[in-house]
Amino acid sequence: MPVIENAMKKKLEAGENVFSFNLVVSRYPAATWIGKECGFDWLFIDTEHNSMDLDTVSALCLSALPIGITPIVRVPGHEHFHATRALDAGAMGVVVPHVDTPEQARQVVENCKFPPLGMRSLTAPVPQLGFEGMAPKDALPVLNDNTFIIVMVETPEAVDNVDAIAAVEGVDCVLIGSNDLAATMGIPGELGHDRIADAYAKVIAACEKHGKYPGMGGIYDHALMEKYIKMGARVCQGGGDTALMISAGKERTKFLSTLKKAQK
Repeated sequence: MPVIENAMKKKLEAGENVFSFNLVVSRYPAATWIGKECGFDWLFIDTEHNSMDLDTVSALCLSALPIGITPIVRVPGHEHFHATRALDAGAMGVVVPHVDTPEQARQVVENCKFPPLGMRSLTAPVPQLGFEGMAPKDALPVLNDNTFIIVMVETPEAVDNVDAIAAVEGVDCVLIGSNDLAATMGIPGELGHDRIADAYAKVIAACEKHGKYPGMGGIYDHALMEKYIKMGARVCQGGGDTALMISAGKERTKFLSTLKKAQK
């Protein structure tokens, strides 16, 4: 059976943490191989905050599937077609932003999972099964098991509701959108604030209670990354293509600027 394994989920099930390579400006499929070479576990393919089209998303997913870096797409909204088209195109899961209530979380699951968990419409054949035509009775459980659903909590309301959100069957991960959460709390950019740390504690506790994975988004300061991971964050953004390129580029030009031409 040519099922492509969700390597990210398997690593989590083995008790390890997973870190993403965020694709925001990258459009060329080689970016997925670069992420794999760097040691990242999954791709955070962002369609909420850029102009990336579905064909590009599909090309990135298809290039990632055979090499073992798991493609996950952040969709721009809650409409079912955003998530289902990304999944049909090869994504192994979705990140859905701005989930404030358990009702919204249940709708996400209904959109993304096949019966009996949800109401997603079956298409065939799909990349995650190697394009082999499998009988629906065999394909649906496999696809449901491999489809990883991440809901983002980004407001005080969502944090207040996190126990009920984490309890929703079919949700795999509750990920804090740290920057939006800080902004809606009235403390923009203060990602080490006690209120943010308290939110992490609440999300981590809810996830542990309901057997879900707590996620960390938008935190790239090393000390804060270490703090929240030691608290229990498991599904983490490792860094974005733009930021990592700028950081490495500045480090290189800083070095080059120290070099002097040879004296004659």
